[in-house]
Amino acid sequence: MSAQGPIERDEILQIVRDRLADILEIEPSAVSEGQSFVDDLDADSLALIELVESLEEEIGERSAGFRIEDEDLEDLKTVRDAVDYVFERANVS
Repeated sequence: MSAQGPIERDEILQIVRDRLADILEIEPSAVSEGQSFVDDLDADSLALIELVESLEEEIGERSAGFRIEDEDLEDLKTVRDAVDYVFERANVS
């Protein structure tokens, strides 16, 4: 895998899905874009912090300086929100 170039949205979705599945101990196939972290996946704030940390670590290896800002966290309600946020932030040069 190259550390250069844009990260495709589908790839980000897969990363988010895999990380969430690990954290919540569910199958990745049980995670879909339209799901709410809290209402559909029963993710608590600790699970979401773990997700943020794992995404920053993984995406940060490929997109230097990638971070999810604390104040933005409250806006990330669904899997789609997180994927869109990461996609926008990771592909800014």
